[in-house]
Amino acid sequence: MRIVICGPAHPYRGGIAAYNERLAQQLLQEGDAAAIYTFKLQYPSFLFPGKTQFDHGYAPEGVPITRAINSINPLNWFNIGLRLRRTRPDLVIMRYWLPFLAPALGFIARLVRSNRHTKIITIFDNVVPHEKRFGDRMLTRFFVKSIHGALVMTKAVENDLRQFSAVMPCVISPHPLFDNYSVPVSRAEAIVRLKLCPADRFILFFGFIREYKGLDLLLRAMAEQCVRDLGVKLIVAGEFYESEKPYFDLIHQLEVGDRITFHSHFISDDEVKYYFSAASLVVQPYRSATQSGVTQVAYHFNKPMIVTNVGGLAEIVPDGVCGYVVEPDPAAIAGAICDFFSGDGNRFAAGIEEKKKEYSWDRLTEALRSLLREVQKMKQ
Repeated sequence: MRIVICGPAHPYRGGIAAYNERLAQQLLQEGDAAAIYTFKLQYPSFLFPGKTQFDHGYAPEGVPITRAINSINPLNWFNIGLRLRRTRPDLVIMRYWLPFLAPALGFIARLVRSNRHTKIITIFDNVVPHEKRFGDRMLTRFFVKSIHGALVMTKAVENDLRQFSAVMPCVISPHPLFDNYSVPVSRAEAIVRLKLCPADRFILFFGFIREYKGLDLLLRAMAEQCVRDLGVKLIVAGEFYESEKPYFDLIHQLEVGDRITFHSHFISDDEVKYYFSAASLVVQPYRSATQSGVTQVAYHFNKPMIVTNVGGLAEIVPDGVCGYVVEPDPAAIAGAICDFFSGDGNRFAAGIEEKKKEYSWDRLTEALRSLLREVQKMKQ
């Protein structure tokens, strides 16, 4: 098939861009003519909470990427929609994670599908955003009405989608492994690279920092007496997308600063392996979630996890098999940390290896093809 993916890709950074690039590589390997239309402008700079939207590394080899879409220019939407309507790809795959993008993507989708040949399938990271704003539902409804089918990664996201369409064809296919981060390195090499003490044991919080990610819950867990007694230390690796002051005030208040190391910058692809190789345990103390790409990075590096029982995280990390599912509460998080470090650190290894088999990229593409067949059947 001729397939166009509309969404972030090089030179934009982040997990969605990495997912799109890896999906395109898989489609190309399977014989499809796949290309990515990424953004010329994704967010105006005043709306972006981080330091930069761009990754200054190299583009993925062999993946055709065109910077085409301007998220705030209706004339651009018209031109891109006409271009895709005229070139008639068999399938356009759109990524949706934020209602801000609904006008651009929804307008383009309506124009493209008017050729009565191209089908529009959306991979939803979120249907309902973590941080809700006025107009979100109206914008999402506008977008949902422009597409033929949906792929979601958890049951929780499907439930959100059904608030907007009860009949749209939809399949669930979990987030595949992020296997593009190279292989693990030895713990000793990672410790030296990150300038850590080899005698210490580490847990890892990874990814950008916002209120819904619950880093403050993990900081409070670090202050629980059982965790203090362990002497375990926390690495926080990721960029602040909000003020850092409340977090450092909390650390001072809890008197845990000597056991927490911050690497508060965007972690580039070639650095990721060092953080996951240094840590014994990955903690995702989220207050709300749909799914998380961090879990798939942790699986790639064979790391057990603590996740909170919100959104679809418990679907991805079965409790007692690949780690722990706990309530988003500091005492519960601390209890899981203490249980892990007081027991056999390898007891989750077999469960992780088995669970990883469910997260292959060819399973994702087969789910997309199955969904496309269902869409085509409905439209005949």
